[in-house]
Amino acid sequence: MKVLVTGGAGYIGSTTAAELLRRGHEVVVLDSLVRGHRAAVPTGAAFVHGDIADRSVLVPILAEARFDALVHFAAFAYVGESMSEPAMYLDNNVARSLVLFREALSHGVRRIVFSSSCTVYGLPARLPLDESHPKAALSPYGASKIMCEQALRWFADATPDLSAVALRYFNAAGATEERGEDHDPETHLIPLAIDAAMGHSEPLVIFGDDYDTKDGTCLRDYVHILDLAEAHALSVEAGDHEGFHAYNVGAGRAYSVREVLAEIEAVSGRPVPFKVGPRREGDAPALFAGTELIRDRLGWRAKFSSLARIVSDAVRWHPQSSTASVDRGE
Repeated sequence: MKVLVTGGAGYIGSTTAAELLRRGHEVVVLDSLVRGHRAAVPTGAAFVHGDIADRSVLVPILAEARFDALVHFAAFAYVGESMSEPAMYLDNNVARSLVLFREALSHGVRRIVFSSSCTVYGLPARLPLDESHPKAALSPYGASKIMCEQALRWFADATPDLSAVALRYFNAAGATEERGEDHDPETHLIPLAIDAAMGHSEPLVIFGDDYDTKDGTCLRDYVHILDLAEAHALSVEAGDHEGFHAYNVGAGRAYSVREVLAEIEAVSGRPVPFKVGPRREGDAPALFAGTELIRDRLGWRAKFSSLARIVSDAVRWHPQSSTASVDRGE
């Protein structure tokens, strides 16, 4: 199939583009490079520099290529930033996505895979979080994902042959030999802790150690980017899958902050200096995914998402991330 990957110069997008190529698909990456890295786009994928809502760029691509599928990553993804800049998130994540969806549909694209998030659920009423859990996002970022999911649901209702899949993933983590986390600013626990261990930053701040968990720190579900990439590829390739579908993508188990730090110390051989700060508003004590639906519908299971594999891959990639010869992912 011919697949358009928006945001394919980012961390998850570039890894998915590489997986699609590995599976024999033809891939075109469209990315503005506002937060992505040109070097992360895999060899073999065509690259177009442009914004997803710029019709002067988008329409000729869609008209010429006749894509079978769209995989849409391009979005801003900082919860804190979305709280201070809600208009920016509604414009980029919602308004521009609607332009993209409308043009894709008008040019015959009938498979859409959307990068969603577990933030759509808000604070958990029950665990594990399954897809029927009420959606109650606590930030404009999470709300932007709900809005796009609802738009895709309506598009699927109005377009009988459309397959629209929203993948609600949990904490993307890990690395491949070519790609790892390189956000600016970095907000994710694992790369921040590795930076602290390597002496590249100030001590890590743990936000609260008095939660009702086994060691007082928050529990989170970490899913390897290789597993995420496969989930996107399976969604593209799914047959007899018309309509709107939402699937959780996670490991289905949770690790505490202290467990993550202990694993980084074991793998790197270096202590992770840290200090304890106050809790962050909106942080749940525990979050982890129920993944039965994607297993039953698409045959997906997390294969690489043990904490040991995630951390060892991240630590191995991390020291290289400052070298120009290594692909960099958002």
